[in-house]
Amino acid sequence: MPLPRWFAERLAPTSPEEELRVSTVELFFDLVFVFTVTQLTSLLVSDFTRPAGGGFTGQGTLQALLIFGVLWWMYSGYAWLTNTVPPHRPARRVLILCGMAGFMIMALAIPDAFGGTGVAFALGYLVIVLVHGGLYLQAAAAIARVLPFNLTATALILAAAFAGSPWKYVLWGAALVLLWTSPLFIGQKGFALHPAHIVERHGLLVIIVLGESIVAIGIGAGGHPSAGLIAVALLGLALTAAMWWIYFGGDEEGPEHALLRADVVRRTRLILGAYFYAHIPMLLGIVATAAGVKKAVGHDHVDLGPAVALAGGVALFLLGHAWFRRVLGLGRSPVRLAGAAVAAASFPIGLWSPTAQLGALVALIVVIICVERA
Repeated sequence: MPLPRWFAERLAPTSPEEELRVSTVELFFDLVFVFTVTQLTSLLVSDFTRPAGGGFTGQGTLQALLIFGVLWWMYSGYAWLTNTVPPHRPARRVLILCGMAGFMIMALAIPDAFGGTGVAFALGYLVIVLVHGGLYLQAAAAIARVLPFNLTATALILAAAFAGSPWKYVLWGAALVLLWTSPLFIGQKGFALHPAHIVERHGLLVIIVLGESIVAIGIGAGGHPSAGLIAVALLGLALTAAMWWIYFGGDEEGPEHALLRADVVRRTRLILGAYFYAHIPMLLGIVATAAGVKKAVGHDHVDLGPAVALAGGVALFLLGHAWFRRVLGLGRSPVRLAGAAVAAASFPIGLWSPTAQLGALVALIVVIICVERA
């Protein structure tokens, strides 16, 4: 039985010269991806809870880093996909929704991805790889160079589901290294991207992920608000707002103009450096900060894990944004680099008082913003 015409339509790419904005189905897709980020935050928080026989183990943190690494690769792949093949037609939207289903399967499997739900995670990853490759291949032949890397990484993740420790972690690490280094072998020719769409898509994602920090405040608050709880919650909100200001408060049109000035191949290379690699520490920083805020709200004292998460999260975010600006040629950020070092050293304050640490981190970012604008 032949497929309906609306589903079997030929997919044509859009010219890089055409204006392209982010569609609502892409925002819908991002909400599912952010659910996976929420699951990673929960995985980090589980590391901050002392087990019966000891303290911070680092196992949940390592798992969160490995899972985020493979997820971020495919999220970026879908951002490039919809940049080349915008989901304006029904068939494209249906396929994007199928990719969302794959992300949902992985999100549900994340809490025990290194245990009993490892197979489910791998199958969800296979779904998003096949949907991505099948849809992209009809518009850009260059994706054929990427697909073998994605499929091999999927096979490694599936094999890890049946392996014991430490081989499980070795296989996950191999999958991550394979994906992240694949651009060195694939090259950047054949991927003509729209700068405005890339800038807008990642900016919206950062806003949604920052919203996870706000959700973490509400979850951490739990019961009836007290004066102390309200103060910590407001400081958590202020810290999130300060991180938003760092990302969006400067020259908002600068990144797009920097990309437009480059030729097609160099533009793709810049996008890879600024919007894939440099966004990794920024997003990890937001996730770590959200985990730290979640534990800080409602507690007069916290252990080393949450204090380090707050300090390291803000430091990673500042380092990532400094890297982002340098890749795009928007200027060096010595103040942010110094601020990252100060933020990383703030964890002893958190051991004494999480409220004081939150206040110190907010003050630090405000000083960075004021110095840069002076």
